[in-house]
Amino acid sequence: MTDEFTTDVHYDDDVDESYIEDRTVAVLGYGSQGHAQAQNLDDSGVDVVVGLRNSSSSRAAAEEDGLRVATPASAAAEADIIVMLVPDTVQPAVYDAIEDGLDAGDTLQFAHGFNIHYGQIEPSEDVDVTMVAPKSPGHLVRRTYERGEGTPGLIAVEQDATGDARQEALAYAKAVGCTRAGVIETTFQEEVETDLFGEQAVLCGGVTEMVKVGFETLVDAGYSPEMAYFECLNELKLIVDLMYEGGHMEMWNSVSDTAEYGGLTRGEEVIDREGMETILEAVQNGEFAREWIAENQANRPAYKQYRGAEQDHEIERVGARLRELFAWDEAADKHEAPADD
Repeated sequence: MTDEFTTDVHYDDDVDESYIEDRTVAVLGYGSQGHAQAQNLDDSGVDVVVGLRNSSSSRAAAEEDGLRVATPASAAAEADIIVMLVPDTVQPAVYDAIEDGLDAGDTLQFAHGFNIHYGQIEPSEDVDVTMVAPKSPGHLVRRTYERGEGTPGLIAVEQDATGDARQEALAYAKAVGCTRAGVIETTFQEEVETDLFGEQAVLCGGVTEMVKVGFETLVDAGYSPEMAYFECLNELKLIVDLMYEGGHMEMWNSVSDTAEYGGLTRGEEVIDREGMETILEAVQNGEFAREWIAENQANRPAYKQYRGAEQDHEIERVGARLRELFAWDEAADKHEAPADD
């Protein structure tokens, strides 16, 4: 093991802004990432046009924010850099609608590599294919930029037809504020596979399932649902905040010795390493991607069933009641991100 970085990290001083100065950028979509990146680009002096359907509910918002708006096809035909910031599930259809507007030397850019890595979009060989992925929700990408700060990000080059793809991606990353915090170089494959695994095994799937099962274990043993909620869900934010600020040791140093000993000696009992390896294998071999693509083609029957069960779980009802009773002042942190369009 080494304590040195295994990949390059880039900051503002590493960027040559000339690679984007004379380029027109089409941001397709005005959802969580779309609205943030388009506004940051505009504030950085980049020529931006937002691509939205004529019937899109986001057109008025984009225009009120002072941005030019056109249809996706018109925006792509005008632009030199076309940024796909619509949901993964609709990107193939959007690409079909704009493909004729891509000229040799243009750039097709993504914030997530799903459709490129799994072959749902296959650009022509004469265009650059890149990724600039802020590792933060869109409202924070915007908010930190306005404060003169930035959110960390990733860049990747899948196809370099012009020879300038990497420098252009870095220039874009600077224009949206990411190089203020630091940008890591990766690949489409690495970004997609680590992102999907992290979501499924830890951040979204693993954490929520652990919280639910912990809640159920306490309630089934006769403890009150309210106490189970506080111990298994509410206090989770306190622990995660400590880990975010200073790693595992910051958390261990902040909790009681009893909590530390109990956690260190019992934590492994609830983790299924073989299950995690199975999840990763399904991401790597494309099994999950094929399943998710088929699920969308079938109008999401399993997705709707799982989501309904999640919404009907007792922990949701208990949490809703408790959040109404206690004066948690989180107004400063609340932000309703617009739906992707």
